[in-house]
Amino acid sequence: MPRRAAIAKKVIAPRAAKSELAVKGLDAPVEVRRHPSARRLTLRVSQTRRAVIVTVPTRCRIDEASLFVHRNLDWVRKRLDALPDVVPFADGMILPLRGVLHRVRFVVAGGAGAVVRREIAADGHPEIVVRGRLEHCPRRLKDWLYAQAKADLDRCVMFHAGRLGLRPRRLALRDQASRWGSCSTTGMLSFSWRLVLAPPLVLDYVAAHEVAHLAEMNHGPRFWSLVRQTMPDMDKAKTWLAAHGLALHRYGASPDDAGKGVDGIEAKC
Repeated sequence: MPRRAAIAKKVIAPRAAKSELAVKGLDAPVEVRRHPSARRLTLRVSQTRRAVIVTVPTRCRIDEASLFVHRNLDWVRKRLDALPDVVPFADGMILPLRGVLHRVRFVVAGGAGAVVRREIAADGHPEIVVRGRLEHCPRRLKDWLYAQAKADLDRCVMFHAGRLGLRPRRLALRDQASRWGSCSTTGMLSFSWRLVLAPPLVLDYVAAHEVAHLAEMNHGPRFWSLVRQTMPDMDKAKTWLAAHGLALHRYGASPDDAGKGVDGIEAKC
């Protein structure tokens, strides 16, 4: 009899149940996430939503989560105060593009012509003009920024891959708050679209960094030697990211963004 082929089943990670927690004296939303794999209470502050995220084991009582937050109120307030204000995509906002501040204009219009384009205003200030129905303009702006980031990263990745004799398998863009880029063992490179907001040197460095991971899946001396070989100005880019990288997460943030913690506190339940 012919052997039956084994069918691989996709393992789906259990999702956390969410609820809101009111904390007196704290002017920020507090979200409690009950997760089956959690073994202790963890406290995080979202970079993108200015929200407090408390992850607890499924059997942990809500009053224990509340007490945990109250015990660490000073820590939470300090982290929230350090976060830059959120700047949603809106008409009149000031948005950096490749390190240059642009004024954004939403123009309610239809017909032919580019939906999003760069212009120089009469006062000499660079602008990003978004055309269409007002409710569609924020999405169109974000889509355009994704396309700009993809074009820049495609070019930089291929340049550094050529210099180092490496070949990436695929390139993807994400909106991740915890890292600027990543490289999988299959050769797929992932990047944050927000890199297009930074000066070109910064995007170029992150591209070189992830390309080097195609040869060295670590941060050892050989890895850094490869990065410096293809990106001699890497130290300037690293310094800029350390000083200004967090501020890029405030642009276009929405309440639906998945919050990643900048750091956190843990305790047993």
